[in-house]
Amino acid sequence: MKATSKARSAARLAAVQALYQLEMEQTALARLLDEFHQHRLGAEIEDEQYLDADTAFFDDVVRGTHARREEIDGLITARLASGWTLARIDKTMLQILRAGTYELLSRGDVPTAAVISEYLDVAHAFFDAREAKFVNGVLDAVAKGVRK
Repeated sequence: MKATSKARSAARLAAVQALYQLEMEQTALARLLDEFHQHRLGAEIEDEQYLDADTAFFDDVVRGTHARREEIDGLITARLASGWTLARIDKTMLQILRAGTYELLSRGDVPTAAVISEYLDVAHAFFDAREAKFVNGVLDAVAKGVRK
């Protein structure tokens, strides 16, 4: 994998973590981004070395997902099975879906297959194969609606 790809993969994982923190703790966005820049991206935490992330890409995904959250949530909700709501989705899973949907909406420079594959990888970091299939299904449905 190229260094650029690794840096973007690390940025996506960190973005999901940042969005989760934003959701759970209501941290001010500027403070949250600064915390990740200073203490998480590329840092060593509890004897684990985090990969250097593409900071600009990380910032774009976090800021963009936060700014377009209402639109993104509408797109995700429209693809859920009857009777399912966003409230039923695990909070980490929801951030994966939100970040992936943001990229599908706003990052035309990233191919659809790459977006879905990358967020499947993020899902595998937190969940088993069944949940990863859920991410695949929702993001694929979103992609069909927002990308031609």
